[in-house]
Amino acid sequence: MLINDSVYYEDNHYIIINNIPNNIFYYIDYDKRDASINMEFQHLHPYYEMLILLAPNATHLIEGVPYNIHMGDIVLLAPSVMHKSVYYKGEPSKRIIIDFMYELNSPETADAYAEILQPFKSEVPIFRFDLEDRQKLIDILNSLFVFSKEHQYYGNPADEFYIHTKFQEFLYTLYSLKDKNLYTNDQSYNSIEQKMYEVSSYIHAHYNEDISLNTLSEQFFVSPSYLSRVFKQVTGFNLSNYIQLTRIKNAQYRLVSSNDKISVISEECGFASFSQFNRIFNKVAGTSPRQYRQTAITHK
Repeated sequence: MLINDSVYYEDNHYIIINNIPNNIFYYIDYDKRDASINMEFQHLHPYYEMLILLAPNATHLIEGVPYNIHMGDIVLLAPSVMHKSVYYKGEPSKRIIIDFMYELNSPETADAYAEILQPFKSEVPIFRFDLEDRQKLIDILNSLFVFSKEHQYYGNPADEFYIHTKFQEFLYTLYSLKDKNLYTNDQSYNSIEQKMYEVSSYIHAHYNEDISLNTLSEQFFVSPSYLSRVFKQVTGFNLSNYIQLTRIKNAQYRLVSSNDKISVISEECGFASFSQFNRIFNKVAGTSPRQYRQTAITHK
Protein backbone atom coordinates (compact mmCIF):
# COMPACT_ATOMS: atom_id res chain seq x y z
CA MET A 1 0.00 0.00 0.00
CA LEU A 2 1.29 3.46 -0.90
CA ILE A 3 0.55 6.36 1.46
CA ASN A 4 0.57 9.83 -0.05
CA ASP A 5 1.83 8.16 -3.27
CA SER A 6 5.26 7.65 -1.73
CA VAL A 7 5.45 5.52 1.44
CA TYR A 8 5.15 1.74 1.47
CA TYR A 9 2.89 0.69 4.35
CA GLU A 10 1.11 -2.43 5.57
CA ASP A 11 -0.81 -2.74 8.83
CA ASN A 12 1.04 -4.79 11.46
CA HIS A 13 4.14 -5.24 9.34
CA TYR A 14 7.34 -5.14 11.37
CA ILE A 15 11.11 -5.59 11.10
CA ILE A 16 12.90 -6.94 14.18
CA ILE A 17 16.59 -7.58 14.76
CA ASN A 18 17.68 -8.80 18.20
CA ASN A 19 16.11 -7.48 21.40
CA ILE A 20 16.83 -4.62 23.78
CA PRO A 21 19.79 -6.08 25.74
CA ASN A 22 21.77 -6.69 22.52
CA ASN A 23 24.39 -4.24 21.30
CA ILE A 24 22.45 -3.68 18.06
CA PHE A 25 18.66 -3.67 18.28
CA TYR A 26 15.94 -2.70 15.77
CA TYR A 27 12.17 -2.72 15.93
CA ILE A 28 10.41 -1.08 12.99
CA ASP A 29 6.64 -1.17 13.33
CA TYR A 30 4.01 -0.18 10.76
CA ASP A 31 0.76 0.34 12.63
CA LYS A 32 -2.08 2.73 13.39
CA ARG A 33 -3.50 4.34 16.52
CA ASP A 34 -6.68 6.18 17.39
CA ALA A 35 -7.88 8.41 20.21
CA SER A 36 -9.22 5.48 22.24
CA ILE A 37 -5.70 4.29 23.12
CA ASN A 38 -4.00 7.61 23.85
CA MET A 39 -1.72 7.23 26.87
CA GLU A 40 -2.85 8.99 30.03
CA PHE A 41 0.64 10.18 30.93
CA GLN A 42 3.97 10.47 29.18
CA HIS A 43 6.50 7.64 29.18
CA LEU A 44 10.20 7.11 28.44
CA HIS A 45 12.48 4.23 27.51
CA PRO A 46 16.17 3.26 27.28
CA TYR A 47 16.44 3.18 23.47
CA TYR A 48 16.18 5.68 20.61
CA GLU A 49 12.79 6.10 18.98
CA MET A 50 11.52 7.71 15.79
CA LEU A 51 7.90 8.38 14.87
CA ILE A 52 7.00 9.10 11.25
CA LEU A 53 3.41 10.27 10.98
CA LEU A 54 1.41 8.96 8.00
CA ALA A 55 -1.81 10.75 8.93
CA PRO A 56 -2.89 14.38 8.45
CA ASN A 57 -2.37 15.54 12.04
CA ALA A 58 -1.51 14.51 15.58
CA THR A 59 0.03 16.07 18.68
CA HIS A 60 3.21 14.91 20.34
CA LEU A 61 4.12 15.92 23.88
CA ILE A 62 7.84 16.12 24.62
CA GLU A 63 8.83 16.84 28.22
CA GLY A 64 5.40 18.32 28.90
CA VAL A 65 5.20 20.59 25.84
CA PRO A 66 2.72 19.86 23.00
CA TYR A 67 3.84 19.99 19.36
CA ASN A 68 1.52 19.73 16.39
CA ILE A 69 2.80 17.30 13.74
CA HIS A 70 1.63 16.67 10.18
CA MET A 71 1.93 14.03 7.48
CA GLY A 72 5.59 13.10 6.95
CA ASP A 73 6.95 14.79 10.07
CA ILE A 74 9.66 12.84 11.91
CA VAL A 75 9.78 12.95 15.72
CA LEU A 76 13.16 11.97 17.20
CA LEU A 77 13.31 10.79 20.81
CA ALA A 78 16.57 10.09 22.62
CA PRO A 79 16.65 7.63 25.53
CA SER A 80 15.09 8.98 28.77
CA VAL A 81 13.11 11.75 27.02
CA MET A 82 9.55 11.72 28.35
CA HIS A 83 6.88 11.88 25.67
CA LYS A 84 3.55 10.67 24.35
CA SER A 85 1.50 10.88 21.16
CA VAL A 86 -2.06 12.22 21.09
CA TYR A 87 -4.24 11.06 18.21
CA TYR A 88 -7.56 12.61 17.29
CA LYS A 89 -11.04 11.10 17.00
CA GLY A 90 -12.00 9.67 13.64
CA GLU A 91 -9.99 7.59 11.20
CA PRO A 92 -7.05 5.80 12.93
CA SER A 93 -3.69 7.46 12.33
CA LYS A 94 -1.12 5.40 10.44
CA ARG A 95 2.49 5.75 11.52
CA ILE A 96 5.92 4.12 11.43
CA ILE A 97 7.65 3.64 14.79
CA ILE A 98 11.36 2.85 14.76
CA ASP A 99 13.09 1.79 17.99
CA PHE A 100 16.82 1.13 17.90
CA MET A 101 19.95 0.98 20.01
CA TYR A 102 23.67 0.71 19.27
CA GLU A 103 26.79 0.02 21.30
CA LEU A 104 27.64 3.70 21.74
CA ASN A 105 30.90 3.31 23.69
CA SER A 106 32.84 1.13 21.29
CA PRO A 107 36.11 2.97 20.44
CA GLU A 108 35.74 2.15 16.74
CA THR A 109 32.32 3.79 16.35
CA ALA A 110 31.74 6.07 19.36
CA ASP A 111 32.66 9.31 17.59
CA ALA A 112 30.65 8.42 14.50
CA TYR A 113 27.51 7.61 16.46
CA ALA A 114 27.89 10.72 18.62
CA GLU A 115 27.89 12.79 15.44
CA ILE A 116 25.24 11.00 13.42
CA LEU A 117 22.77 11.02 16.34
CA GLN A 118 23.07 14.80 16.84
CA PRO A 119 19.57 15.47 15.43
CA PHE A 120 18.11 13.64 18.45
CA LYS A 121 19.62 16.35 20.67
CA SER A 122 17.93 19.24 18.86
CA GLU A 123 16.04 21.68 21.07
CA VAL A 124 12.87 20.70 19.20
CA PRO A 125 13.68 17.25 17.75
CA ILE A 126 10.95 17.25 15.10
CA PHE A 127 11.92 17.39 11.44
CA ARG A 128 9.94 18.44 8.38
CA PHE A 129 11.46 18.55 4.90
CA ASP A 130 10.39 19.62 1.44
CA LEU A 131 9.12 16.90 -0.89
CA GLU A 132 12.47 16.23 -2.55
CA ASP A 133 14.43 15.84 0.68
CA ARG A 134 11.68 13.89 2.39
CA GLN A 135 11.61 11.45 -0.51
CA LYS A 136 15.33 10.75 -0.03
CA LEU A 137 14.48 9.40 3.41
CA ILE A 138 11.30 7.63 2.31
CA ASP A 139 13.14 5.83 -0.49
CA ILE A 140 15.51 4.26 2.06
CA LEU A 141 12.61 3.17 4.28
CA ASN A 142 10.81 1.78 1.25
CA SER A 143 13.86 -0.30 0.32
CA LEU A 144 13.89 -1.73 3.87
CA PHE A 145 10.17 -2.50 3.62
CA VAL A 146 10.56 -4.30 0.28
CA PHE A 147 13.62 -6.22 1.49
CA SER A 148 11.81 -7.39 4.63
CA LYS A 149 8.87 -8.61 2.53
CA GLU A 150 11.07 -10.50 0.08
CA HIS A 151 13.64 -12.04 2.43
CA GLN A 152 13.40 -14.43 5.37
CA TYR A 153 15.99 -12.35 7.18
CA TYR A 154 15.48 -13.69 10.71
CA GLY A 155 18.72 -15.21 11.91
CA ASN A 156 20.49 -14.64 8.59
CA PRO A 157 23.57 -12.55 9.46
CA ALA A 158 24.02 -11.23 5.92
CA ASP A 159 20.39 -10.09 5.63
CA GLU A 160 20.43 -8.52 9.08
CA PHE A 161 23.67 -6.75 8.19
CA TYR A 162 21.96 -5.30 5.10
CA ILE A 163 19.12 -3.92 7.24
CA HIS A 164 21.64 -2.50 9.72
CA THR A 165 23.67 -0.87 6.95
CA LYS A 166 20.60 0.52 5.19
CA PHE A 167 19.24 2.03 8.37
CA GLN A 168 22.56 3.69 9.10
CA GLU A 169 22.28 5.21 5.63
CA PHE A 170 18.87 6.53 6.69
CA LEU A 171 20.39 8.07 9.84
CA TYR A 172 23.22 9.63 7.87
CA THR A 173 20.80 11.08 5.31
CA LEU A 174 18.72 12.59 8.12
CA TYR A 175 21.91 13.97 9.67
CA SER A 176 22.96 15.52 6.36
CA LEU A 177 19.55 17.20 5.99
CA LYS A 178 19.29 18.50 9.57
CA ASP A 179 20.02 22.11 8.62
CA LYS A 180 17.16 22.07 6.10
CA ASN A 181 14.50 21.42 8.74
CA LEU A 182 11.27 23.32 7.97
CA TYR A 183 9.35 22.38 11.13
CA THR A 184 7.52 25.08 13.06
CA ASN A 185 5.09 24.35 15.85
CA ASP A 186 1.67 25.59 14.76
CA GLN A 187 0.04 24.33 17.93
CA SER A 188 -2.08 27.30 18.99
CA TYR A 189 -2.58 28.14 22.66
CA ASN A 190 -3.19 31.33 24.56
CA SER A 191 -0.89 33.05 27.05
CA ILE A 192 -2.36 31.15 30.02
CA GLU A 193 -1.83 27.79 28.32
CA GLN A 194 1.66 28.90 27.33
CA LYS A 195 2.44 29.64 30.97
CA MET A 196 1.18 26.23 32.11
CA TYR A 197 3.27 24.42 29.49
CA GLU A 198 6.28 26.38 30.71
CA VAL A 199 5.47 25.06 34.19
CA SER A 200 5.21 21.46 32.96
CA SER A 201 8.47 21.82 31.03
CA TYR A 202 10.13 23.18 34.17
CA ILE A 203 8.90 20.18 36.16
CA HIS A 204 10.47 17.79 33.63
CA ALA A 205 13.78 19.64 33.83
CA HIS A 206 13.82 19.95 37.66
CA TYR A 207 11.88 16.92 38.93
CA ASN A 208 14.91 15.84 40.98
CA GLU A 209 14.87 19.09 42.94
CA ASP A 210 12.65 20.33 45.77
CA ILE A 211 9.67 21.56 43.74
CA SER A 212 6.15 22.02 45.02
CA LEU A 213 3.07 24.12 44.40
CA ASN A 214 4.54 26.92 46.48
CA THR A 215 7.99 26.89 44.89
CA LEU A 216 6.47 26.84 41.41
CA SER A 217 4.09 29.69 42.21
CA GLU A 218 7.10 31.75 43.27
CA GLN A 219 9.10 30.71 40.22
CA PHE A 220 6.33 31.72 37.79
CA PHE A 221 4.91 34.69 39.74
CA VAL A 222 1.37 33.37 40.16
CA SER A 223 -0.61 32.55 43.26
CA PRO A 224 -0.69 28.92 44.44
CA SER A 225 -4.46 28.69 44.13
CA TYR A 226 -4.43 30.09 40.58
CA LEU A 227 -1.60 27.81 39.52
CA SER A 228 -3.26 24.74 41.00
CA ARG A 229 -6.60 25.47 39.32
CA VAL A 230 -5.35 26.47 35.88
CA PHE A 231 -2.68 23.77 35.61
CA LYS A 232 -5.41 21.14 36.07
CA GLN A 233 -7.59 22.86 33.47
CA VAL A 234 -4.83 22.96 30.86
CA THR A 235 -3.06 19.63 31.40
CA GLY A 236 -5.81 17.53 32.96
CA PHE A 237 -3.54 16.69 35.92
CA ASN A 238 -3.42 17.88 39.48
CA LEU A 239 -0.05 19.65 39.79
CA SER A 240 1.26 17.58 42.70
CA ASN A 241 0.24 14.39 40.90
CA TYR A 242 2.02 15.60 37.78
CA ILE A 243 5.22 16.10 39.77
CA GLN A 244 4.90 12.65 41.36
CA LEU A 245 4.20 10.93 38.03
CA THR A 246 7.19 12.62 36.41
CA ARG A 247 9.43 11.47 39.25
CA ILE A 248 8.07 7.92 39.19
CA LYS A 249 8.44 7.57 35.41
CA ASN A 250 12.06 8.68 35.66
CA ALA A 251 12.61 6.30 38.58
CA GLN A 252 11.18 3.44 36.51
CA TYR A 253 13.62 4.26 33.74
CA ARG A 254 16.53 4.27 36.20
CA LEU A 255 15.44 0.96 37.71
CA VAL A 256 15.47 -0.70 34.29
CA SER A 257 18.49 1.00 32.71
CA SER A 258 20.96 1.14 35.62
CA ASN A 259 22.30 -0.88 38.53
CA ASP A 260 22.02 2.04 40.95
CA LYS A 261 20.76 1.28 44.44
CA ILE A 262 17.04 1.87 44.83
CA SER A 263 17.66 4.26 47.71
CA VAL A 264 19.96 6.32 45.47
CA ILE A 265 17.33 6.39 42.70
CA SER A 266 14.73 7.52 45.23
CA GLU A 267 16.87 10.43 46.38
CA GLU A 268 18.04 11.46 42.92
CA CYS A 269 14.48 11.46 41.58
CA GLY A 270 13.43 14.07 44.12
CA PHE A 271 11.70 12.08 46.84
CA ALA A 272 11.99 13.39 50.39
CA SER A 273 12.30 9.92 51.90
CA PHE A 274 12.61 6.29 50.87
CA SER A 275 9.30 5.44 52.52
CA GLN A 276 7.56 8.17 50.51
CA PHE A 277 9.13 6.82 47.33
CA ASN A 278 7.97 3.26 48.06
CA ARG A 279 4.45 4.38 48.90
CA ILE A 280 4.01 6.52 45.77
CA PHE A 281 5.74 3.98 43.52
CA ASN A 282 3.38 1.22 44.70
CA LYS A 283 0.40 3.51 44.15
CA VAL A 284 1.41 4.43 40.60
CA ALA A 285 3.01 1.18 39.36
CA GLY A 286 1.03 -1.33 41.40
CA THR A 287 4.22 -2.98 42.63
CA SER A 288 7.30 -2.18 44.68
CA PRO A 289 10.43 -0.67 43.07
CA ARG A 290 12.35 -3.88 43.78
CA GLN A 291 9.69 -6.09 42.19
CA TYR A 292 9.48 -3.72 39.22
CA ARG A 293 13.23 -4.05 38.61
CA GLN A 294 13.18 -7.85 39.03
CA THR A 295 10.28 -8.21 36.58
CA ALA A 296 12.06 -6.02 34.02
CA ILE A 297 15.23 -8.11 34.31
CA THR A 298 13.25 -11.36 33.96
CA HIS A 299 11.60 -10.17 30.74
CA LYS A 300 14.79 -8.96 29.07
